[in-house]
Amino acid sequence: MNCWLLLPFMLGIPLLWPCIIAAENSKTEEVRHPAGSRLRIRRGWMWNQFFVPEEMNKTRHHIGQLRSDLDNGNNSFQYKLLGVGAESLFVIDERTGDIYAVQKLDREERSLYTLRAQVIDTTTGRAVEPESEFVIRVSDINDNEPKFLDEPYEAIVPEMSPEGTLVIQVTASDADDPSSGNNARLVYSLLQGQPYFSIEPTTGKIRISSKMDRELQDEYWVIIQAKDMIGLPGALSGTTSVLIKLSDVNDNKPIFKDSLYRLTVSESAPVGTSIGKIMAYDRDIGENAEMDYSIEDDSRTFDVITNNETQEGIIILKKKVNFEDQNHYRIRAKVKNPQVDAHLREYHTEASTTVIKIQVEDVDEPPVFLLPYYIFEIFEECPHGSSVGTVSATDPDQRKSPIGYSITRSEVFSVDDNGTIFTTNPLDRETSAWYNLSVTATEKYNIAQISSVPVYVQVLNINDHAPEFSEYYETYVCENAVSGQGLFF
Repeated sequence: MNCWLLLPFMLGIPLLWPCIIAAENSKTEEVRHPAGSRLRIRRGWMWNQFFVPEEMNKTRHHIGQLRSDLDNGNNSFQYKLLGVGAESLFVIDERTGDIYAVQKLDREERSLYTLRAQVIDTTTGRAVEPESEFVIRVSDINDNEPKFLDEPYEAIVPEMSPEGTLVIQVTASDADDPSSGNNARLVYSLLQGQPYFSIEPTTGKIRISSKMDRELQDEYWVIIQAKDMIGLPGALSGTTSVLIKLSDVNDNKPIFKDSLYRLTVSESAPVGTSIGKIMAYDRDIGENAEMDYSIEDDSRTFDVITNNETQEGIIILKKKVNFEDQNHYRIRAKVKNPQVDAHLREYHTEASTTVIKIQVEDVDEPPVFLLPYYIFEIFEECPHGSSVGTVSATDPDQRKSPIGYSITRSEVFSVDDNGTIFTTNPLDRETSAWYNLSVTATEKYNIAQISSVPVYVQVLNINDHAPEFSEYYETYVCENAVSGQGLFF
C-alpha cells in the first residue's frame, strides 16, 4: 500500500503528517511496481492542505513537502505541480517534492489555491501515483487597517438632549480574516469629543454624555478611532470625523434690549400713526424666535402690533392725543414667544417687560372759539357804534398768543380786538331782519393760525312807523247831509 505524504511547513516549522487513507473514498486496484511486479494495493485520496502566510517578503518561501511512500531516495522519481498558480506562484523541487512560494501573496485577493501533484518514475516515464489534489491556504496576518464605510459623517441632534441620547452610529470594516484571531475584531474610541460625547466600543454608537447649549456652540467635530485586534499592542487603526450639529429648541425667552424706551408723538398725528418701535432679542432661531408683543395702557391711547418679518413691536396711536390735556404717557410692554412646547415652559415662566415713555409734542394750533356759533339780537335804529355782542377765542397752545378779530365783507358791523361786535350803520328791520356774519380770529404771534365762527344777528322791531292807508281815498258828502249820515267814496 502506498500514499502521498504531505509535509507542510507552518511558518517555517516542518510538520510530518502521517499517511492518511480516506477509507470512505478508498478503492483497490493493481499498480505496476517499478521492478515489474504487480502489487494489489489499496490507495486513497488524501485531503490535506498547506498554509503559507501572506505578505512574505522572501523570494522563495518553503511551504512544505510532497513525498510518495514509494520513493526510496534513489532519485528515480520526479515530482510535478499542476493547477492554477503552479510555476507562477508556487514551484516544486522535482527531486525532493519541496514546495515553495515564489511571490508575495495577499489573502485579501485570494485566500485558497487548489493544486494537483503528480509523481513520475523517470526510468519508465510512467506515473507512480495517480494525481493527488491538495490545497494551499494563505493564512492571514494583520496587514489591513480598519476603514470607515460611509464617510463623511454628519448628524443633527436637538440641543439640551439628555445624557444617553443616540446621535449616530459609525461602522468600520477590516479586510483581514475575521476567523483569524483578533485581526478583524474592532473596538471604537473617541479621540476628540469629550466630555460631550461618548462611543460604545463594540458598536460604534455615539451618544450624548453631557447636555449642550446651541447658543454657546452650535456644532462639534468628533474624531473616532477604530482599532483592530481589540486594541491590543500592534493593532492597526483608522479614524474618521463626524460633524454633529445642534438643532434649536425653544429654551430661551425673548428679552428686551432696553429697559426704557422714549418715544414722541405729535398731537396732530391721526389715529393709526406709527410712533416708534421696540425690539426684543431671542437667542433662539427660526420659529422659536418669533415674538408676540403686548402693552399695558390704562388710557387705551396706544396699541402694539408685531412685524412678523423683523420681529419688532410697532407702537401705534389708537386715539388722538392733545398736548394741552395730557402731554406725556407711561406704558409698559411685554414680549413672549407665541408657541412654547409644554416641556420647555420652565424657560418661559416670566415674560420680559420694558417701560415706554411717550412725550406728546405741542403743535401750533389755530384759535378756538368758545362756542361753535353765536346768535345776537339788536333793536333797529340803534345809533352808530352800538354793541351787538362779544365773541371769544383763545390760543389752545401753552404760549397763549393774543387774538385779533375781524369781520369780512360787512358794511354794517365791525369787531374790535376784544371780540365785541359794533354797528357801523343804522339797522332797519324792515330792510333786513337777519345778518349772517363770519368772524375770524387770528393769533398775533403767528398770523397764519386763524379760525372762523358763524355769527347770526337778528334785528328786533321798534315802533318807528305810523299807520298808512294802502291807497288814496276821495269822499263825497251832500251839502244838506245831516249829522251821522254816511259818506260816499
